[in-house]
Amino acid sequence: MAILSKIRERSMFLILVIGLALFAFVLDPSTISDFFSANKVNEIGAVNGESISRQEFAEALEAYKAQNGNRISEMQAAKIVWESLIRQKIYEKQLEEAGITVGEADIMNALYETPNVQNDPRFLTSGIFDKNKLKEHLATIREENGQEWAAWQNYMASLKSNIEKNTYDKLVAAGLGASLKEGEAQYLIENTKVSGKYVYVPYSTIADSLVTLKKSDIQNYINKHQDAYQVEASRDINFVKFTIDPTAEDEEAIKTEVASLIEDSEVNNTSVKGLKNATNYHEFLEENNSDLGLDTNYKFKVQVPQVIAEDIFNGKEGDVFGPYKDAGFFKLSKITEVKQLPDSAQASHILIPFIGAAAADETVVQTEEEAKQTADSLLSVVKANKSKFADLAKEMSSDQGSAEKGGFYDWFAYNRMVPSFRDFVFEGKTGDMGVVKSQFGFHVIKIDGQKNFQPVVKLATYGRKIEASEETEDAVFQSAETFALELANGKAFEETVKEKNLTSLPAVGLKSLDENVPGVGNERQIITWAFEPETEEGSYKRFDVEGGYIVAVLTAKTAKGLMPVDKAIATVRPILTNERKAKMIEDKMSGSTLEEIAKSANQSVRVATDVNLQSPTISGVGFEPKVVGAMINAKENEVVKNVAGDKGVFAFVVEKREEPTALPNYDTFRKRIAAERQNKVFQMYEAVKKASDIEDNMSSFYGIQ
Repeated sequence: MAILSKIRERSMFLILVIGLALFAFVLDPSTISDFFSANKVNEIGAVNGESISRQEFAEALEAYKAQNGNRISEMQAAKIVWESLIRQKIYEKQLEEAGITVGEADIMNALYETPNVQNDPRFLTSGIFDKNKLKEHLATIREENGQEWAAWQNYMASLKSNIEKNTYDKLVAAGLGASLKEGEAQYLIENTKVSGKYVYVPYSTIADSLVTLKKSDIQNYINKHQDAYQVEASRDINFVKFTIDPTAEDEEAIKTEVASLIEDSEVNNTSVKGLKNATNYHEFLEENNSDLGLDTNYKFKVQVPQVIAEDIFNGKEGDVFGPYKDAGFFKLSKITEVKQLPDSAQASHILIPFIGAAAADETVVQTEEEAKQTADSLLSVVKANKSKFADLAKEMSSDQGSAEKGGFYDWFAYNRMVPSFRDFVFEGKTGDMGVVKSQFGFHVIKIDGQKNFQPVVKLATYGRKIEASEETEDAVFQSAETFALELANGKAFEETVKEKNLTSLPAVGLKSLDENVPGVGNERQIITWAFEPETEEGSYKRFDVEGGYIVAVLTAKTAKGLMPVDKAIATVRPILTNERKAKMIEDKMSGSTLEEIAKSANQSVRVATDVNLQSPTISGVGFEPKVVGAMINAKENEVVKNVAGDKGVFAFVVEKREEPTALPNYDTFRKRIAAERQNKVFQMYEAVKKASDIEDNMSSFYGIQ
């Protein structure tokens, strides 16, 4: 309002300025962009008058995505970066007003204390962190001004931001205390108990149909509680999904094709081996376009598709089973090997990594050949003296998880370890020792135990994914096109859905930066369309989506600001209904005693014992903090009526008040209140943010106005 007053006071001045600007524009149209800040076009928001430009946001977004790789989606990254920029600008203003400055020395000190920096081999001298080495490195890459310097700049900027936030939070926390009087009051609130009698008339005793509400009632309520009913811009759609699913005919055709691969066949006068007579299974699967690769692992009965497990484990090497349906495939399986293996084993190992091995850190300096020589030497030592195995594992194994236990792994299942390790342990014998290579390095292994031997099989399994045929895909596309065409001809969406016996689904409250459409999945294209300026209520469009097509219609547009009545009805109606019911109940509750009130309301007088605010519940009713608060503050032996609670209307008489014994000191309660307040400092930011003037047009970065 103060701003509006200033504008009114200087209206003549503004008229003059605008007039001069228009005159300048007539003389030279290009000057209009100089008069009215062209930078506004490049702004996508502002915090307390400080703008956030497209470039600033874009650079922050790129830095964040580079840091996080592909672990986060575009919209998720955008929301995080936007909130980070707002937080940064809010804190900068608060720090400025508080007179707090974070300088280069503060940032460098924080950098020195960062564990990753302290442990970086580039900055160590004789194993100790050397500040000068870090400074020299930063000076060098700063001169080059390349990607590494940019990464360090981003990191130091984040350190600065964290220092600022922590400094301000600590400053605020230091001012949050509590007095002894507050401690005493808290003690009394928590420990004062009252007992008495009450009459309770539930809201449910009045039928909802007896309460009439108008839209104007909802609107009036929203207007009185505007803070609680502010909403972002959103869109509602209804949609029909046309899913491309294989038909029964498609499945039968695939099954028949898979079955034809069991026996040998003739193609262009050339004999082609079927799975039954094939011996090169890699080649067979590749030449016949299997959708599954060859799995050379042994399978226990529980690991084989259960639809065929019994038959396979009653079969013998060379037997072929199928076609059978499993996990979206039609499959053929041939037993290529039958064996007895333990289902679990114990083993000890010493892991010797080499440069480039998985999980090898900067301390690893051995080449692959050198690591192999070390492992072979260790094997010779432990074969000559098994008692040395545990000590050598503790001293030399890079697998710290097992090294402390002498390299020992207690009972583990067949599929737990990497293949080379697993094969040695499960296919060898207890007591065997050897060296195997994995992606982690060379393992010196000792088999310590095996148990529960049982039959296992190796299977060559051909798989063809069960997918819709081209004819089915075409039919689904035509269905979607026909549906969209009828909408183009003026038919109503729901009418068309009903005529064609389809199912429509709603997606309500879609936000401009959402990615997920409930019932569809990650389909950003639908949300972008819904927010385009030319997309009006009733507009429709067909979309190609994963596994089919969507035909969507825009059913509602909600502008940013106060929630529309139609959207608020669901939450406001119960509130107003109970308010009206409370008034109707109060009109019934007549009388000067509880007995008279109970009779007038056709209820009984009930007993409440030891009611307190620490747990504001009333026996037989439940959680009623407003009513319990009224009882705690009521005078004894005085009838209090027409107290509207969460579940109904109450009348009560407090017959006994039991206050706790006075304490010599309330410092414990004072400290607890102070600690609770200080622990809520994180809520301070939300309060400052709410009080800030934030202009959020970030969605315009993605073309949504």
